[in-house]
Amino acid sequence: MLQLYGHIFSSYTWKALIPLYANGTPFEFRDVDQQDPANVANQAFVAAAHPAGKFPILVDGDTTIVEATAIVEYLAVHHPGSALLIPADPAEAATARMIDRVFDNYVMTNATRVVLAYIRGGGVPDAAEVEDAKAALRRAYAWLEDWLGANRLPPHVSLVTCAAAPSLFYADWIEPIPDDHPRLKALRAELLGLPAVARCVDDARPFRAEYFPPGAPDRD
Repeated sequence: MLQLYGHIFSSYTWKALIPLYANGTPFEFRDVDQQDPANVANQAFVAAAHPAGKFPILVDGDTTIVEATAIVEYLAVHHPGSALLIPADPAEAATARMIDRVFDNYVMTNATRVVLAYIRGGGVPDAAEVEDAKAALRRAYAWLEDWLGANRLPPHVSLVTCAAAPSLFYADWIEPIPDDHPRLKALRAELLGLPAVARCVDDARPFRAEYFPPGAPDRD
């Protein structure tokens, strides 16, 4: 059986969980939460298996896949289901991969910058770093709003879904999507309505206070 190493509050773990849930793919979740001593072996595996000791990691027999995007690609090839994950048309697949990188690199990365600023500052973040990250988020939001006005996304659940759902979920907590970005706001709401995404959100609720030091809003 497939084994997925990760933490259920982690955005990139969500990215790997969403396709597994969407396609009903059997797997065993290997928790790496540091608060539970029972997870020491899982933590040690991650430290050894990933070049930077990061998760998620997917294990399929003798095959180990690191990096969330690669996990989605691997599942599309080796464990396909009703959700195609990667568009069949090569040009559409290239576009999906492009938007995947936009969400990871310019939405999730900048949201994470704010969280890390709070952690490094012991709850008192560097104000310049926070504002710079939020400005970068606003720029990414504007680009995505324009792109969505001229293009269409692959049907859910795709690689784009897997990247966009956790990115927009957490980023909107950091810097709310403006009202004058109706397409992006609608996409976030649409994603949160998907069963695979809703499951990730619900499972992660108990960890909000501990792992989101900027403070989770009273919504979602």
